[in-house]
Amino acid sequence: MLELGQKIASKLKLPAIIELVGDVGAGKTTFTRGLAQGLDISEPITSPSFTISKRYPFPLQQEKCCKNYNTSAKHGELIHYDFYRLSDPGIMGDELAETLQDQNSIVVIEWGGDVANLLPENHLRLHITLNSDGSRSITTNQPEIMDNLS
Repeated sequence: MLELGQKIASKLKLPAIIELVGDVGAGKTTFTRGLAQGLDISEPITSPSFTISKRYPFPLQQEKCCKNYNTSAKHGELIHYDFYRLSDPGIMGDELAETLQDQNSIVVIEWGGDVANLLPENHLRLHITLNSDGSRSITTNQPEIMDNLS
């Protein structure tokens, strides 16, 4: 999951929205750690299960990440949401809606079922399944991204 996150970081175009779908322990936060590594974020990435969201700045370097970005900005921001504990996203849904407008952000959403109506149709969705042997299977609504990860 770390390697997948790193590879996807190099393919992203800003702004980017990634929805992670999978059971507890499937590797959603581990994927986000890999994504952060690919973005040169050195801060430890932890699950935002209790805080609902966490923000991490990253340097905008075209050769490292993000195929298009606002060249006047020096930093982008990885915003990691986890709506697992919320039966109603309430004000956090409002925050997410505002965050989705940031042109230099990468937004990762775990347990986003209750905010699905806020997500643009073309966002990247990764469905992670933990297999009985400990491996993971990943399906996506954008298979071309997975095909181009070499």
